[in-house]
Amino acid sequence: MSLTNQQKKIAVGSFLGWSLDGYDIVLMLLVIPSISQLFFPSENPVFSIIATFASYTVTLIMRPLGSVIFGIYGDKFGRKKSMIITIIGFSIATFAVGLLPTYLMVGIMAPVLLVILRLVQGIFAGGEWGSGAVLTIESVQKQKRGLLSGFLQSGFSFGFLLAAIAFQIITILYPGDAFEQWGWRILFFTGIIPGLVALFVRFSMDESPLWTKRNNEKDLEHSHLRKIVLGVHKKEFILCAAVMTGLVYMYHGSISILPTYLQQFGSFDKSEVARVMIFATTSSWLGMIMTGWLSQKIGRRKAITVFCATSIVVCIPLAAILLQKELYVEFFVLIYAFVISTASGPVPAFFSERFPTNLRNSAVGFSYNAGLIFGSWSPLIALHLMSSVAKEMIPVALGINIIIGAVIVIIPTILSRETKDLELD
Repeated sequence: MSLTNQQKKIAVGSFLGWSLDGYDIVLMLLVIPSISQLFFPSENPVFSIIATFASYTVTLIMRPLGSVIFGIYGDKFGRKKSMIITIIGFSIATFAVGLLPTYLMVGIMAPVLLVILRLVQGIFAGGEWGSGAVLTIESVQKQKRGLLSGFLQSGFSFGFLLAAIAFQIITILYPGDAFEQWGWRILFFTGIIPGLVALFVRFSMDESPLWTKRNNEKDLEHSHLRKIVLGVHKKEFILCAAVMTGLVYMYHGSISILPTYLQQFGSFDKSEVARVMIFATTSSWLGMIMTGWLSQKIGRRKAITVFCATSIVVCIPLAAILLQKELYVEFFVLIYAFVISTASGPVPAFFSERFPTNLRNSAVGFSYNAGLIFGSWSPLIALHLMSSVAKEMIPVALGINIIIGAVIVIIPTILSRETKDLELD
């Protein structure tokens, strides 16, 4: 049973938006070691890095607000309209980061402007995932939901891959001080490109057939948050938010922290970091598609649990191997990323299957982004742990942080009901 052209457009349009999200977030992570002194100058480089990570974290923390705003909008006016607005706002915000003045130019206003822009960006980003996930899952056959769930979720890692490639190219074209002056700005300017491509695709997409049917029947929900958080859907919301908290904690504590982990604690240079990240993000991208597909075979719960349990076993030894800069470091980073960062592949389907159409956009988006409130602090916690232990214990500190996230995922996943065979109403 193949997909129609419209179903393909919807899947690709959603995928591209999530790719831009990954592209922007990862650009920030890749340039943090280089630009931290430009916005948060300090004699202690670790303090500057942590401060810059905090400005990155506020983007993630603002996402629940964005998911509420655009989730309600998507349930009331349509998923497609919501997705068009979010991609425009998000693309402009990414481009604008490259225009920011540094501390030497405007003093304290430099970090203030950076944080404000990241806050605004977080609001648009918060509305991006929920609308795209819901529109994609609502538009395809039940038998395709797992695979397309993994495809959509992998968009973040695909954006990560594009960012790593762009970073590799720019560090070659702008070596040394030239990167601190202009290279990092050009990286953010390029973020407008995937945004424009996604916008073009989205204008040609159809609206969700399930939402259109409910809209024609005047059967759309009001007072979304009360029913989601406090009403009949409270249990599903809490379980989804808990699952997402752990998954975000794992991903950002393993992949997002990886450039800083390698450069700060493993003495990798910029080009080596970019090369390793290309392997890591390629593995994560393809791995999420596989876990989504696997969830259609064995169930969403089993697919998520198996990968999280395996992560607990392998995270510490693999983290230790990566710091050794061995000849086969790329091989080991492929395994590291494939096992630890891909359990979220089934999530778009798993969450969408748990809520009714009339409030699905709000419920799914808010559940997903609520996990960012606590899960987003993982890189900062990891940095603190690794900076507080002896050198030989640094991989253990990173691994323990990943294990915390895995445990947080496994418990609510086991308590959740299986949904892969459900029909969407």
